[in-house]
Amino acid sequence: MNEVKDFERSKSSTGKIVFYGSARLSSAMVLGIEGFALFTLYYVGFGVPAILVTSAQAIGFIVIGLSQFFFGWISDAKYTRWGRRKPYIIIITPLLTISFIALLLPSLILPDLTDKIALFLWFLIWDIVFKIGYSMTTVYQAWMPEQFEVKSRPKVSQWQNYFNYFGNAIMILMSMLVLTSFVSDLETDINAPMPSTFLILTILFGVIVMVLFYTVAFLMPTEPHYEIDTNLKESIKIIIKNKNFLKIILMIGISSLAWSQISTVMLTYTQVVLDFGTTEYLIVAVSFIFGVLIFFYIWRKLIEKRGKKPTLLIIILFGIVFLPLTLVGLMPIAVNLVFGLIFIIGIAAILGGWGLFPYIIYADLAEDDEKSTGNLKAGVYAGFPAIILNIFQAFGVFFLGVAIESLPNIDVGPLTYSMGLVLWGPICSIILIVAYLYTRKYIKLDFNWEKKT
Repeated sequence: MNEVKDFERSKSSTGKIVFYGSARLSSAMVLGIEGFALFTLYYVGFGVPAILVTSAQAIGFIVIGLSQFFFGWISDAKYTRWGRRKPYIIIITPLLTISFIALLLPSLILPDLTDKIALFLWFLIWDIVFKIGYSMTTVYQAWMPEQFEVKSRPKVSQWQNYFNYFGNAIMILMSMLVLTSFVSDLETDINAPMPSTFLILTILFGVIVMVLFYTVAFLMPTEPHYEIDTNLKESIKIIIKNKNFLKIILMIGISSLAWSQISTVMLTYTQVVLDFGTTEYLIVAVSFIFGVLIFFYIWRKLIEKRGKKPTLLIIILFGIVFLPLTLVGLMPIAVNLVFGLIFIIGIAAILGGWGLFPYIIYADLAEDDEKSTGNLKAGVYAGFPAIILNIFQAFGVFFLGVAIESLPNIDVGPLTYSMGLVLWGPICSIILIVAYLYTRKYIKLDFNWEKKT
């Protein structure tokens, strides 16, 4: 009998759950800005063509897919006196901090901000380093099935996502109130001085990443020692034979064609199409924060009452119905703020709901596999999907850039912008229709053993 078969997870205290989830505050801030605001900074602010920005982001998605799989697997492969996960968190985290600061502050180093190719290469190189650094979170996430029993995981995921979206709330406030102001200055004068607030917050966010992940790495208990008697090749063969796992990866990939576009273009849509100012951004940001917190609770309760798959189908269906509202950008809006509030709360419901699932799904699949093979390959189950997932995300953001660059500009009232900044909503809705039909027919997310645990 493999040692892992006797590996019993103790009942998890709320304190341990909250402490574990707290690291997501920092990763949400930096990844949120990287995905939510950098397109706006480089495309609208620095004037780098959209196709170049999204091409760099697409390459970054490929890199993170490979990195997440590699570090997930290698953290499974060897048990140290600090366990399997801690050493990689400690080693890789500094890359995330340094690259984040470099991505937001090119003007401190680059001598000529009118050189768009230099800006593109700077973005490309540091985004690749950022994505390698962010793959550390896969190692961190592989801890969940080792640290928490199955009944605790929805609560763990809920608290992770509370911290995720508290981090996103901070990120949104910075993006909407500080970064957008800097972007407006850059549109007027490419050599406009950098606001001190922007500089200080960028460095502070990077430091917070180091502090929180190092604190969790040093203070979380080391997971029990258990042997994994399969090598990488055998592990891949096992998970490839898991048909439900492969179907779920494909479902997540299809959905991510939409999710990646939503998170990338959301800020640009509010700035360029809705023409928000500081006051509107503040109101909308606060609404987004409270909307996410409310919907986290609603979706979690629905998972507990109806199960994971029925809840996921409802979330996707809501996205299908809601996202075509971006077509409002084809007509002058008398009261932008009213639509802005509806828009941002709807996005909070969609992204907040989806955000609960990957953490739960990968942990449950790893434990489901453990029950049949006797091996808990949490790192491989957390890392392998990233390869496929990020290929889909890469295509999603690349397609977005092509759409913005190739579709004609339209005049709506006093504003002029690409038709692509309006059509992304219905395009994402069509993608989610495919995801909904596929999920409904082929995906299993609720296991019989959960009811017995």
